[in-house]
Amino acid sequence: MKKNLASLELSKEAMKAYGDHVVDAIIEHYHTQNSKLPVAKGSREEMDSLFLEEAPEKGSDPLDVLHFVLEKVMTNSTDMSHPKSYSFVPGPSNYISVMADALATGFNIFSGGWVASPAAAELEIITIQWLLKIFGFPQKKGGGIFTSGGSMANLTALTTARRIKCGQDFSKAVIYLSDQAHSSNIKAIRVLGFKKEQIRIIPTDLEFKFAINKLKNCIAKDKLEGLLPFCLIATSGTTNTGTIDPLSELGAICKKEDIWFHIDGAYGAAAILASKGKQLLKGIEKADSLTVDPHKWFFQPYEMGCLLIRNHKHLSHTFTEKPEYLRDIEGNTSEINFYDHGIQLTRRFRALKFYMSLKTYGLKEFRKAITYNIDLAEEVETILRGSKHWQVVFPATLAIINFRYNPIEKKHSKKELDAINQYISEKVVSSRKALLVTTVLHGKTVLRMCLINPRTTLDDVKETLALCEAFAKDRD
Repeated sequence: MKKNLASLELSKEAMKAYGDHVVDAIIEHYHTQNSKLPVAKGSREEMDSLFLEEAPEKGSDPLDVLHFVLEKVMTNSTDMSHPKSYSFVPGPSNYISVMADALATGFNIFSGGWVASPAAAELEIITIQWLLKIFGFPQKKGGGIFTSGGSMANLTALTTARRIKCGQDFSKAVIYLSDQAHSSNIKAIRVLGFKKEQIRIIPTDLEFKFAINKLKNCIAKDKLEGLLPFCLIATSGTTNTGTIDPLSELGAICKKEDIWFHIDGAYGAAAILASKGKQLLKGIEKADSLTVDPHKWFFQPYEMGCLLIRNHKHLSHTFTEKPEYLRDIEGNTSEINFYDHGIQLTRRFRALKFYMSLKTYGLKEFRKAITYNIDLAEEVETILRGSKHWQVVFPATLAIINFRYNPIEKKHSKKELDAINQYISEKVVSSRKALLVTTVLHGKTVLRMCLINPRTTLDDVKETLALCEAFAKDRD
């Protein structure tokens, strides 16, 4: 007796109609998002009222489900690519990469091993080579891997550093990072099983850079106590201020002390494509490993991080496993199996969107966009310094500017100013007209703008500042 088989398929005509609706919705979003409110708000109760239900036993019309998602899900999600989305690190994205992601997902390409998809593996090799050249890493010896984001890239780097520098015993190993290092590094250190007493968080100076003398003293003390300094994490573009650590000096220290030099450039490394950024990032080529996040300032959609490494063999020596079910698909040494270079076995084809967008637009367009972002932040700084209402707390650095309301004509206590600036942020976000939140610098509550969206204009920023001033005067 023949059983009814579930095909989970649509007819060719239905598939085309469905796909047309999806593409049309994406195009409409790209061309209308500037006129929409960037911020979504909703309580758990409100979201439950929209979505909470038992898993349906019977299906629904595909277009009905799609329209429900477009009307209820997309409209209740903050638009991180909106020109007035200034907080955290926005994700500007680009249409070519979005379509490339659709291709990679639609063909369901497995990008773990060479045999499964030689073209996918080759494109990852090629695009990694492009990045190695951009950052001055050795192209013959160097290597890398695309990851889900900077967090996974940092975890992969620290796992590799521990393996290469400590072998199997890391009980006396010590790792160094600054108080401005990204939280993903602390998370990675915890995941790897290091104890609190093995972590050295070095204070930064007044410009939020690694304090060199304090670092040297700490390393010397640890060595005298019989400990093993094995890794240092520097940052090229901190999330708070865009600050770049003194990379050349830190690289020299690591070389002298035989310490693995990892640079977390998830935010700021891409600025190397701009002339101003390249000057600031001198020394980045000295790293043993470097995290870059293409889904930030290389304008790729989420998720796409990247780890570059000076010696690709360090990755394979750290992550290669030889289970029996993979024994028939090992190729020659030039045919890279990327599951041997990182944590994931099953991997999506991330390289395609980076490849297609660079092939389509060329590096020149990426350079122009990044240069525009840096210049825009500097223009905003000039406007703020020319105002009687605003104080620049930290200057424009790699397209990040920190400032706060502090009017000349009226004296306030620090506590009052902190409260006013927190109020400004809360009211701006509540208005949904811009995403602008606070951070804390030198104990002060400040407003922070990250201006890496090439669609953000000076008028967008001026409108937001006017909104901020209106709320400030209302509170003051």
